[in-house]
Amino acid sequence: MGLAEPPQQPIKVQETEEPASTEQTMVLTDQSTATKSKNYKRWLRIGLFTFCTLCGQSGATLLGRLYYEKGGKSQWLATLTQLAGFPILILYYCFSPLKNSTTTSSSTSPPPSAAVLASVYVSLGLLVAGFCFLYSTGLRYLPVSTYSLICTSQLAFNAFFSYFFNSQKFTPFIINSLILLTISSILLVSHEDSSTPENVSKGKYVIGFICTITASALNGLTLALTQFCFWKVIKRESFSAVMDMIIYQSLVAASAIAVGLFISGEWKGLKGEMEEYELGKIPYVMVLVWICILWQGFALGGTALLFEVSSLFANAVTVVALPVVLILAVIFFNNEMDCIKGVATVLAIWGFLSYAYQQYLDDQESRSEHNTSVNNEA
Repeated sequence: MGLAEPPQQPIKVQETEEPASTEQTMVLTDQSTATKSKNYKRWLRIGLFTFCTLCGQSGATLLGRLYYEKGGKSQWLATLTQLAGFPILILYYCFSPLKNSTTTSSSTSPPPSAAVLASVYVSLGLLVAGFCFLYSTGLRYLPVSTYSLICTSQLAFNAFFSYFFNSQKFTPFIINSLILLTISSILLVSHEDSSTPENVSKGKYVIGFICTITASALNGLTLALTQFCFWKVIKRESFSAVMDMIIYQSLVAASAIAVGLFISGEWKGLKGEMEEYELGKIPYVMVLVWICILWQGFALGGTALLFEVSSLFANAVTVVALPVVLILAVIFFNNEMDCIKGVATVLAIWGFLSYAYQQYLDDQESRSEHNTSVNNEA
């Protein structure tokens, strides 16, 4: 009987461990299923927000050109449509699941006063109003394809201003991007484009080019200053802080453009413009309404991608939309893709890829430093 006892112990152990092992297996299975479901939903959201960003920017740009193409003349109204849809973002802000998320906080100091925040929102909002008006002018006088290529220069300007405001390093990839985007723009301004809209002289074409390149510079400056304000003034990068920045900027910019619309007297001719619009009154209104909706869809998608993935991915999707606009312009507006414009396109894409790769390297370095600091604390 003494020899028979040892074999019974493993049997007892098996009897007591088997239920535990089964429960552990079930828990692990449930966790794996939950993780897969969570990842699936996350990638579904990323796909949806990417779609909103791409469709928003490309669709709004094409409709903006259609507005001018079919008889629209008011640059102030065209600019206002880029900004007036910001109440849509307020609804998204109220019901978004990202509302309480926080990414980083650069300081434990108290938040800035209302006066300081107001000055930041007003200053940046006026800059937004300025470059939006210049973009509208450029879109009026340039073919959509040329306009889209010039807009890629905002990456170069952003890197340039970030060097002064945010200690951006001028690495070989950034310098390569600056050179390529500059050459691309020079090719376009010296190019006799047969796709230039009707009744647009060479002088107006040059004005359109100057306005678009200036708008890209102001856009790059605004992005650099916004990043600077988050680091030095607001000192936190939460979803609520970013949405406050976008909404209040848009409010200030839309108000400034609305004042300009009335002071310029263009509002008096809007009724006649609607009646003379080639597509009719209802299409006239619908074009303007959809421009508003699409631009806010672009803003919503870009902001969501910033928090769902990264700022690098959000910027990449934003710039990828520009070649999409170029292709659609060739299809819907019969813009010609000649040799010079093809070379400019290749240079612009090359410059973007060089810029994006440097951003990728910076992002990897930042993640590595973060993981090192976490390990040291542990």
